[in-house]
Amino acid sequence: MNSQVLTNAKIVLGDEIVDGSLFINDGLISDIDSQHVSIPSAVDIGGDYLIPGLVELHTDNLEKHFTPRPKVTWPGAPAVIAHDAQLIAAGITTVFDAVALGDVNESSQRIENLYSMLNAIQYTQNNQLLRADHRLHLRCEVCHKDVLHLFEGLVDKALVNLVSIMDHSPGQRQFINLDKYRIYYQGKYNLSNDELEKFIIQQQENSARYSDIHRQKIVAMCHERHIALASHDDATLAHVIESANFGMAMAEFPTTLEAAQASHERGMSVLMGAPNIVRGGSHSGNIAAHILAEKELLDILSSDYYPASMLHAAFILADLDNNYDLPEAICTVTKNPAQASGLTDRGEIKTGNRADVVQVSCFDNFPVVKCVWGQGVRLF
Repeated sequence: MNSQVLTNAKIVLGDEIVDGSLFINDGLISDIDSQHVSIPSAVDIGGDYLIPGLVELHTDNLEKHFTPRPKVTWPGAPAVIAHDAQLIAAGITTVFDAVALGDVNESSQRIENLYSMLNAIQYTQNNQLLRADHRLHLRCEVCHKDVLHLFEGLVDKALVNLVSIMDHSPGQRQFINLDKYRIYYQGKYNLSNDELEKFIIQQQENSARYSDIHRQKIVAMCHERHIALASHDDATLAHVIESANFGMAMAEFPTTLEAAQASHERGMSVLMGAPNIVRGGSHSGNIAAHILAEKELLDILSSDYYPASMLHAAFILADLDNNYDLPEAICTVTKNPAQASGLTDRGEIKTGNRADVVQVSCFDNFPVVKCVWGQGVRLF
């Protein structure tokens, strides 16, 4: 059908909730009415919420489908299709699949799986096997010796719409505190004390040799192509000043209040993990997202590693003691990420936008996805 009506809905707009009907024509929102309609073809939403389809900028979820267990690699197309189904069930209609270019561990399956993941995304998207609109977020580990070579081979792919600059070497960003670095990587890779110290020395050498030049060249190539840029794990004012001087649009996961405040003041959208909100704090001991919300410094929520966390976190955010009402909380997972990544045709229920909408029912204050439409087509 080229036209349809969703009625008896609490329609969540950018700044208010309208009790009424949504009109869709040829995949676009054609009208929003504050009346219920009784035409036979109208779909009765039963008083549930209608919100925009969620826009996810940073998810590592695809990696779990490619590597469901250590040393187990799943076939590409089925892995992407399963990932896509999980996203749609969570109300995510636009996703930037985050793929890592380089890693601090040379034997990482991230490196091994890179091209099979990219090829599988492209193949399934081209053959219309996916329900969400998939794009690519290239996570560039600038301390890795081959990251620039990898980036140059991928930056001109049509699906690349976002690039983040990471440096997970000891003494940088997330790991300014070397004790935290030792705890994290010794546990992650099961290293002896001697192996860990050699690992730290190697990473520090790599950072000194590669990070600055790789960061400068990758940023320059993104600006030439008008690709949105994000910093990652900024911890200090110096980090933020560097990111702002590079013209980055987003600050992903700032680890301190100081970094979040400075990023916000410089016009960067502050992105935090939705699991941080759901769990009540950071699993790695960094700043809690709800504290940033209390200070009106939280702009975007990302599911990071758990797709269903986005919608859940938005509803929790609206219930916390802050200035986020439900429309503003929903904007952190819809309008704000769309705008920060340069997508002007989605993320908000308004006339002329894509009809990407989600029907949400609340059960014991927990949001449940009932139906999902993408460009007016029922997807879930």
